[in-house]
Amino acid sequence: MVRTLIWVTFFAAIYQELRKPDAERTWHGKVAGVVPYDFRVPTLDRLRAAYWDPDTDQVFTDRVFGVGWAVNLPVAARKLAALVDQYATASRPALRRSSSRESE
Repeated sequence: MVRTLIWVTFFAAIYQELRKPDAERTWHGKVAGVVPYDFRVPTLDRLRAAYWDPDTDQVFTDRVFGVGWAVNLPVAARKLAALVDQYATASRPALRRSSSRESE
């Protein structure tokens, strides 16, 4: 089902571009105003902006080529580390309570 949805979105993006006059075709935009697509040749700057932009808080960015989103790796790692740290901090009191019960 997911694979079908991906293909439908892909063909919708191509259809959306082919409906435009030749002079107006940009080969990048959003399907239904939601799902980003980009069929231009990728550049190093766009790759860096999509996959390695630690200066932003945005985890999901527009994909460099194709349909969908890319993952901004340093932001995702930072947020995951904060989540793990938060979980570890919240778990410590519970671990202390359970170990004190076992010693009684």
